Amino acid sequence: MRTTIICILTFFSLHYASAQNSGKSFYDFQVKDIDGNNFDLSTLKGKKVMIVNTASKCGHTPQYKDLEALYEKYKAKNFVIIGFPANNFLHQEPGTNEEIKQFCEINYKVTFPMMSKISVKGDDIHPLYQWLTQKKLNEVLDAPIQWNFQKFLIDENGKLVMTVAPGTKPNDKEIIKWIEGK
Repeated sequence: MRTTIICILTFFSLHYASAQNSGKSFYDFQVKDIDGNNFDLSTLKGKKVMIVNTASKCGHTPQYKDLEALYEKYKAKNFVIIGFPANNFLHQEPGTNEEIKQFCEINYKVTFPMMSKISVKGDDIHPLYQWLTQKKLNEVLDAPIQWNFQKFLIDENGKLVMTVAPGTKPNDKEIIKWIEGK
C-alpha cells in the first residue's frame, strides 16, 4: 500500500513538473551575450527570430555571410538572428567568447546578436536548447540538433514555428517566405 501511494505521488509530481514546463515561450528565457551580459529574450517580443547554433571551423561556417546579409535586409522589419556558438560537433568551435566574437567581426562583419558559447546537446544542454528541441517543452515538435548551423524559427509570439536543417542556406526561399509572412 505504501509503495502504491509513493508511486501515485511520484506520478503526479512528475506530471505536475511537466505541466509547469509546458506552455513556456521563447521569451521566458534569459541568456548571456558574447560579452557575458544578461540578454533577456523577452526584449524580442513582437519580432520573428532565427536561432542558429554556430561554429567557426565547420563546413557551414560561410553561412555567417548569408546570415549577416539576411539580418541586414530584414532587421528593420522586426526580424532578428541570434547566434549561439557551440562546440558540440567535432570540436568545431574551440575558441573563447572573445576569440569567437573577433572571428565573426573580422571574417564576416557580423552585427547580429551573438551569445556566449553554450552546449546545444548532451548532458549539459542549455535550457533554451532543451526547449527548442523537445516537443514536451515547446509543444510543437521534437527537433534534435543535427549539426552546426541548424536554424530554429520563432514567431512574434515566442512560439517555435519550425526547424531548418544545417545545410539549408539562411536565404532559402522558404525562410524568406516565412520572414515576409507569405
